[in-house]
Amino acid sequence: MNLDAYLSRIGYVGPRTPTLPVLRDIILAHTCTIPFENLDVLLGREIQLELPAIERKLVGDRRGGYCFEQNSLLLGALSAIGFSARPLAARVRIQMQREYTPPRTHLFLRVEVDGDSWLADVGLGGLTPTTPIRIDQIDLEQPTPHEPRRIISEGRNPAPRYFHQAKLGDTWADVYEFTLDEMPDIDREVGNWWTSRHKNSKFRQNLLAARARPDGTRVSILNREFTHRRGAEVLERFEITDPDQLLSVLAERFGLIFPAGTRFGPQGSAWPT
Repeated sequence: MNLDAYLSRIGYVGPRTPTLPVLRDIILAHTCTIPFENLDVLLGREIQLELPAIERKLVGDRRGGYCFEQNSLLLGALSAIGFSARPLAARVRIQMQREYTPPRTHLFLRVEVDGDSWLADVGLGGLTPTTPIRIDQIDLEQPTPHEPRRIISEGRNPAPRYFHQAKLGDTWADVYEFTLDEMPDIDREVGNWWTSRHKNSKFRQNLLAARARPDGTRVSILNREFTHRRGAEVLERFEITDPDQLLSVLAERFGLIFPAGTRFGPQGSAWPT
């Protein structure tokens, strides 16, 4: 792991010690710098999970990525600094009823700091938490630079289910469901394959980009729609009317530079080749 290059990429110049303030500062810097995006999926490119490949793409090429890339990069950086961090898996439940069981295809991290367990996640699109969340503070609202968060639980030991929730306006909404079981490499490989290759994956069906901003707002693209919001409040919204405008918005709002004429997605998608 080239820690110097990673920290330079996110603009972090603070201490390199495994403390809570350092964890908070790195997560905020990462989420406000490296965008979430699925553009390589729409370009038909393989999503590689080897750390050197992720560093080359997200750090060297100044691209973004989704959870398996983003949180693998964060895991490498935190481990290099000396944090105790483990990969965990989640079922994303954004705008889903509890009766439905989505696949466990989201990667995030559990980080131990001074005996406390923290959820660290820099790869959740428009609801990426921009600070670590205490896992063991059940039912307590936790402030972040963006939306408030909380962890709730269902079931009893030895295997309770936890739900990560975000407060949007006056409403608490499920973000994802998880246990404390580690996500081994093979499960990450399978989850990455499903996310990037399966015909039912939303990452093959939609163009997605998102990034947090230091002022507490977020910008995002869902297919042809650009949105700038603060929590549930929409500050700006407009339709992207052609592929050239899309390239301009990606460059100006997300720092993502693609050659002129680049077209995303399979035939029949929002941005056909």
